[in-house]
Amino acid sequence: MTTNGEEPQIENLKLADPEEDVVNPWSVSSSSQEGVDYDKLIKRFGSSKLDQELIERWEKVTGKPAHHLLRRGMFFSHRDVHTILTNFEQGKSFYLYTGRGPSSESMHVGHLIPFIFTKWIQDIFNVPLVIQLTDDEKFLWKDLTVEEATRLAHQNAKDIIAIGFDVEKTFIFSDYTYMGQCPEFYRNISRIQKCVTFNQVKGIFGFGDSDVIGKIAFPAIQAAPSFSTSFPLIFGAAKVPCLIPCAIDQDPYFRMTRDVAPRLGFPKPALLHSTFIPALQGANTKMSASDNNTAIFLTDTPKQIKTKVNKYAFSGGQASVEEHRKLGGDCKVDVSYQYLRYFLEDDERLEQIRQDYTSGALLTG
Repeated sequence: MTTNGEEPQIENLKLADPEEDVVNPWSVSSSSQEGVDYDKLIKRFGSSKLDQELIERWEKVTGKPAHHLLRRGMFFSHRDVHTILTNFEQGKSFYLYTGRGPSSESMHVGHLIPFIFTKWIQDIFNVPLVIQLTDDEKFLWKDLTVEEATRLAHQNAKDIIAIGFDVEKTFIFSDYTYMGQCPEFYRNISRIQKCVTFNQVKGIFGFGDSDVIGKIAFPAIQAAPSFSTSFPLIFGAAKVPCLIPCAIDQDPYFRMTRDVAPRLGFPKPALLHSTFIPALQGANTKMSASDNNTAIFLTDTPKQIKTKVNKYAFSGGQASVEEHRKLGGDCKVDVSYQYLRYFLEDDERLEQIRQDYTSGALLTG
């Protein structure tokens, strides 16, 4: 196990032990009703806690109050964000990189969190942003044709555009399309692939002998946008630092990337890690686009959302009204309250709801 902030070597980047929370790019689950233990995850991944001191420094550098997702610990971990802030203070810019694996017609609200936060960062720093749609990944992992994966990427791009990024500073691309348009993108992919052995990638991602070779090669494709020379029409040949806001399950890709970056002469990408919005059924697992009943999709109507919440949302309330009035509810496991932590920006209103529910004054439903 690594200590806080001590990054593991690539040879030691392994998937979870059987008794730990499962957190990897394809699966997230916990045996606890309260969900993933993020403090343990920081130690396991060797990242650094996004503490109050760093939040205050962020506010000082930007002159803006911290986003509610930052204040409430929904972004809880980082790698080298202090370096990004120092560079910015010195007049050196950076760019943002985030992405989406298009596996459904519509994104769900859990997918929004990195994008909402990324938009805020773009707005306050006024920096370029690249957004990767990994249609090739979903073709390799899901029961999809190339054409269907490409179509879903286009559909998901509409959801992303609707978030309101700066159109003059944002580049959204799908892997299938961009690979054929930009030789330098593929050159960087090849450079990364040459730096990582099969044995290493097997240890990081858990690939087995029966996995198709496309899966084994894919991590380099997600890594390549971390290097600014993958976008010569935006950055030319300049090696611009990169900041990646993403959910913590994507971190294995970028631990690998950070290991190879110095060998290729690139700055290590910095990262900001978010927690997971729980599935409607509870925090034991995250929302999943592959299970309609665990998720609230951006295309759901208000009526559909109400039905899903009333029917499926795990409650922290008691078995009867009398018991609830006496004992109060448990906000730590109540899914509806957890959703409010992500989306209700008013801190005072959120705290009032917490107090009322915990005391039993506010009922479930």
